[in-house]
Amino acid sequence: MLFSLILVPLFVAVYILMQRRRQQLSANYGNLGFAAGAKGRQPGTRRHIPVVFFLAGLTILAIALARPQAVVALPKQAGTVILAFDVSGSMAATDIKPTRMEAAKAAATDFVKKQPLFVQTGVVAFSDNGLSVQVPTNDPSAVLAAIARLTPQTGTSVGQGILASLNAIAVANSDGSPSELYSNLLLTPTPTPTPLPHGTYTPAVIILLSDGENNENPNPLAIAQQAADRGVRIYTVGIGSPTGTTVHINGFSLHTQLDEATLQQISQITGGTYYNAQSEQDLIKIYDYLDTQLISKPEQTELTALFAGAGIFFMLIGGLFSILWFSRLP
Repeated sequence: MLFSLILVPLFVAVYILMQRRRQQLSANYGNLGFAAGAKGRQPGTRRHIPVVFFLAGLTILAIALARPQAVVALPKQAGTVILAFDVSGSMAATDIKPTRMEAAKAAATDFVKKQPLFVQTGVVAFSDNGLSVQVPTNDPSAVLAAIARLTPQTGTSVGQGILASLNAIAVANSDGSPSELYSNLLLTPTPTPTPLPHGTYTPAVIILLSDGENNENPNPLAIAQQAADRGVRIYTVGIGSPTGTTVHINGFSLHTQLDEATLQQISQITGGTYYNAQSEQDLIKIYDYLDTQLISKPEQTELTALFAGAGIFFMLIGGLFSILWFSRLP
């Protein structure tokens, strides 16, 4: 489309030829004695000003045809929410009906359906390891399908769940580029980021749904501090009752009870909040307290409308001058 700019010098050449022809005609009429009385009404260089505006407008419109783009920092309401599900065997307990796992999934499903489109939601499942089941997306159907696939597994590593959630947030913030937050040996960030000032939060939160009975490395409180250093708040949701219940797994009977102390410390370290959910209805209410932030995010933005508006503006100015001075368009 930029080849259309060739028309601009052609218009300039035509205009120059027309001016020379007009001067030649004026000279011919002057020789005949017809232009003697018109010398005082010569417009001089002012007659070129409307044409300059018209040509400038045409040039800008030709550039607009090429759909120019620029990186512009646009204010937008945005947020990333990671639903981190404890899928350990204890989540099969029935102290919350029908089970802890099904109650958590039902509440999360209701939460996802209520989210506006500008919120990206991801799903992480953790037992003895953490796994990103669904990367953060604005597609609620993909998130709901990921939640529906969750089933109870084996042990519980809350720390691995937080690490997997932080990694999912990092991927979302880097437009999909992989970003490992830990190594297989040290389970520490590589490289270590500079901690954000205390009280500074990013537009990303982790909702950790667990009964809190951690029995695997790493230490969840140490990993919670990593989340705090990144400004990521963790809202912990305690699934189950403090008195506990007995669950039968693979022929074994296991007594399981809610570890509120660990979940409370995780939320306190990160600036989040701990909620005790004794029923599915309580879980649904919890999500009403979560919020997003207004951020300024650089984005590749098309400037066609801006250029088109500027081109039309220049042409209107040229037409206005021509009508006011000469009672005609150029």
